Amino acid sequence: MSSPAADTGTDTDTPPPPLHRLPFTPARPPHPTTLPDGTPAWLVTRYHDVRQVLGDPRLTRSDLHEVGTAGSTADVAANPASLFNQDGAAHRRLRATVQRAFTPRAIASWQPWVAAAVQQSVDALLAAGPPADLVTAFTRPVPFAVTARLMGLDGDGPDRLDEGRLRHWTLALLAQGGGDQEPEQDEQAGRTEALAEFGSFTEELIERRRRSPGPDLVSRLVQAADRDGGVPEDALAFLVLGLTASGNESVTGALGNALVYLLGERPEHWRRLTDPVVTEHTAERLLHYIPLGDDEATLRRATAPFDVGGVTVPAGAVVAASLGSANRDPAVFPGGIEADLGTPLDAPTLAFSVGPHYCIGAWRVRLELRESLRRLATALPGLRLTVPLEQLSWQLGGTTRSPAAIPVTW
Repeated sequence: MSSPAADTGTDTDTPPPPLHRLPFTPARPPHPTTLPDGTPAWLVTRYHDVRQVLGDPRLTRSDLHEVGTAGSTADVAANPASLFNQDGAAHRRLRATVQRAFTPRAIASWQPWVAAAVQQSVDALLAAGPPADLVTAFTRPVPFAVTARLMGLDGDGPDRLDEGRLRHWTLALLAQGGGDQEPEQDEQAGRTEALAEFGSFTEELIERRRRSPGPDLVSRLVQAADRDGGVPEDALAFLVLGLTASGNESVTGALGNALVYLLGERPEHWRRLTDPVVTEHTAERLLHYIPLGDDEATLRRATAPFDVGGVTVPAGAVVAASLGSANRDPAVFPGGIEADLGTPLDAPTLAFSVGPHYCIGAWRVRLELRESLRRLATALPGLRLTVPLEQLSWQLGGTTRSPAAIPVTW
């Protein structure tokens, strides 16, 4: 859940800009603002101020899941059972359970088959030949293959989940209302039905894994939750549901938006991506500068007065921390997005937040983006867009935004 939204000019006549061109409030001292729903807030934009806000235990997410939006909020952001909307003891307990499943050893064991999934999609792209749409041929198949294997949904029987069904459920979960039009009654009913189906599938999946665990992440999460105790079943179910859907869509968005920027704005850099070191730095810079959606800030509420950036924020105030502004703070990142993509960032990115709400899927986005860029550039050094950047169409209406198609040739 983020707000306030940047002015992207997304009316019916003007297509939204690519996300790397999204305007952000310049980094400056904290100052009052108004959220789209009229809520007064303090906007924090400088890198070190935003880091302080995100790591301060006096700021909470727990009562903000419906604040800041001018319309209905996506279920993934509004659900109180979400890990994102919890703080304090409940959040620490659930977070500790998650960390038991995401051990460094487990992540290391997943890396070889993530690389294999990427290479399989690259090989399929080569076999089909040009022209191609990278969305249908690459940016969706790669994350889905990883999600299916990671969550143990790629076998036979009731656990199996196909890409079309997951995409249907994911769009319902991430659908975000607001703006000038609310969804039609039939459309809203379809979303409600899809969410109910996804919820039932997830609950039944958890029970099957509880009875017969395997090597997949769902089994690891269920075992950790049962061993730790005190984890509500709805929180566990929403965690599994979110990792399945949001994790999949986030990687799709990161891949698509990165490719749009590289092929559309930095084609001279493409051939350098055959170097693993260059690719690692490039992936980090792209994740740093290109957001996943149009919203500008993540919200917190102050439970006590606190000082940030020379300003005292009173207890009870809503604080809007702009990750996009912080990641563009010229005092910390003087080169901006135009700097050499093959060099390290000047400071750690805030793209995945920091502190207690640091993104638990950051390892996955980084790994898939690195592997995808390096293997695509190695196999297709002449990859290029076949339409101008301004003619690309976009998937809209959700918490993430990515290109609906990326037409290319080589």
